[in-house]
Amino acid sequence: AFVSGFTVGTKSFLGARSERAVCKNARSVVKMQAEMSRSVPFLLKPKNTEGLIGSAEFDPLGFSDYIDIRFLQEAELKHGRICMLAAVGFIVQELYTFGGSYFPKMLPVDAHEYFLRTGGMTQILLFIAAFEAVSFYAIRQTLEGKREPGDFGFDPLGLGKNEAAFKRYRLSEIKNGRLAMIAVGGFIHQQWVTRMGVIEQLRNFHPLSDPMATNTGT
Repeated sequence: AFVSGFTVGTKSFLGARSERAVCKNARSVVKMQAEMSRSVPFLLKPKNTEGLIGSAEFDPLGFSDYIDIRFLQEAELKHGRICMLAAVGFIVQELYTFGGSYFPKMLPVDAHEYFLRTGGMTQILLFIAAFEAVSFYAIRQTLEGKREPGDFGFDPLGLGKNEAAFKRYRLSEIKNGRLAMIAVGGFIHQQWVTRMGVIEQLRNFHPLSDPMATNTGT
């Protein structure tokens, strides 16, 4: 009887303990699912990106924990806009250039050194300095809560009149800007490796394993 009672008691104790463990594990799983990032499921969801337009909960290095999220938004929009223009520029200059000794037809990755020698980079530096001086005041207003990140009041087509449509346009800008940042990085590395322009590479594609794909003499 003692053994039987001990066995029953042990089973009851282990059963209750097992149920508590299952409940605890279930709560842990639910909690983990709620706190994990959608884009990087094995990392915690960044707490400062919630509710932002275009947020994919992607911040693996935790920048938003230490830097004002409004400044990070401004930086992303700025770099995205620059890269959208750059992506178009990479392709257009391959199709058309002004010509002459000052605008020779060359790969964009080679143009940097060329215009350093001819003085064009100095002009670009002055223009960039002017734009940055303007954006410094804009960023200050953003950090003070007086301005939305990336908003320069530039809307010549009146796209912001419809609030719902404007929200979609803002999301599209962020997504296309992110894609452009990746694309420009791809353009640059592709030209370093193949010594061909973007369109030329598409028309005369060679795998990297093909020795005809690269020009080791340059």
